[in-house]
Amino acid sequence: MSYQVFARKYRPKTFDDVLGQDHVVRTLRNAIAQKRLAHAYLFVGPRGTGKTSTARILAKALNCPGGPKADFDPDDDICVEIAEGRSLDVLEIDGASNNGVEQVRDLRESVRFAPARGQFKIYYIDEVHMLSNAAFNALLKTLEEPPPHVKFIFATTEANKILPTILSRCQRFDLRPIPTETIARHLQHIAGQEGIALDETAAWAIAKGADGGMRDAQSMLDQLVAFCGDHITEANVLDVFGFTSREKVATLTSALLERATPAALSLIQKEAESGRELSQLLGELIGCLRALLVAKLDPTADGDGIPAELWSKLIGAADEYAPDRILAAIDVFAETEGRMKWATNKRLHFELGVIKAIQSLGEVRIADVIKVLTRGADFIPQAPPTAPEPVATEAELPPRPSIPAVVTPPIPAPEPEKPAVTPVRKPGLSAISALDSLIEAAPEISEAPPAPEPPPWEEAKPKPAAEAPPAAAPQPTLDESFYDDPLIKSALEKFEGKVLR
Repeated sequence: MSYQVFARKYRPKTFDDVLGQDHVVRTLRNAIAQKRLAHAYLFVGPRGTGKTSTARILAKALNCPGGPKADFDPDDDICVEIAEGRSLDVLEIDGASNNGVEQVRDLRESVRFAPARGQFKIYYIDEVHMLSNAAFNALLKTLEEPPPHVKFIFATTEANKILPTILSRCQRFDLRPIPTETIARHLQHIAGQEGIALDETAAWAIAKGADGGMRDAQSMLDQLVAFCGDHITEANVLDVFGFTSREKVATLTSALLERATPAALSLIQKEAESGRELSQLLGELIGCLRALLVAKLDPTADGDGIPAELWSKLIGAADEYAPDRILAAIDVFAETEGRMKWATNKRLHFELGVIKAIQSLGEVRIADVIKVLTRGADFIPQAPPTAPEPVATEAELPPRPSIPAVVTPPIPAPEPEKPAVTPVRKPGLSAISALDSLIEAAPEISEAPPAPEPPPWEEAKPKPAAEAPPAAAPQPTLDESFYDDPLIKSALEKFEGKVLR
């Protein structure tokens, strides 16, 4: 028998063998047990997560002897035929090479025939998003109302390219990337079955490089066995695939947190000269910073595969930084990752990103200044509170002289001359009369010439009874403090007047 690679040899055969997709397995098991089988299923997920394997297991569960049942024997003849792809009742179609309307018309013609051995005739279309719009439209009617003995199973990595009318006629299952720990444990299981000594650190490095795909991890292990033989170490994994060790990632992160720019640039130079993939190193660095950020917000979080000793040192180095500083460094490296994807000189952009991240960690922000001032304010002694002074009400305040509005009177029409009447000066002037005299003294406002000073004998004459003020409300006399009032002084300066005493 020819050699069979690990990805095919250890492909899942039952629902129990499917790893990392518990939500899909549980739903399918319950649907089979409750006999709530849909006529069309759609499996969506990244490569190597088990879409084709899950579709074949579902086909076995539907067509197994005595089925449908979730716990079937994978060694039955029908199940073996389905696993090997030679069953007449399970047709696997490649959507990339059979994407035209003619192929869909042939499928519609074959749908009418009954299954040969099983209970259902199952059509599995891989990469269904490659079908043309015309092919999708030709399949709509058959997909909506297929015969009772027909089941459709679709698989794709890009569900956004499938027409909404197709999506609405299927039960969709999203397969997630498999966790790194699950992949590492499964690789250890395969190594034990094959008699290979696989170090735990090497298994973790392979699982980390597989990025959630079990098939990629199995292919990498197969390649390492051909390179190393029966014993595989982490150094072998790093040499073959150009990965960066967790120690190097922790060292670079530590140099970043200590703001040691020369040490960080020297490490990047060594990694570039040794042929390491700098984009992969940048992704590992972002993952380590992300783990530190999560650890600041949740102290119970783990170190994302970094050894405990290195992780404790990184936690200590990150204590002096607030979460927003680490988040700013992650943003800088995210922008750097986008530029490195299309740049020819990746090392230059990586080094620039490291320098910017170190500057962002050391810069002083307004929030830091406010925090320092807030801390200093706590040490300032405060005087005991004193009772506030009573505020005088408006009624208790002394009356303040008001300035009447100055209005230029209209020029009256000429009247016949009358005998001149000498005005009599009153002995007591109020504040308003004093202001009136100031206004009359301003030449630019008052057009009439000032009245002549009355002779002394006129002041001695008694006032008429009609003009005498009532005895009940005598006018206040004007004291010298009146002229010291700021309002009076400003009025005198404004109107260039004089005080007549």
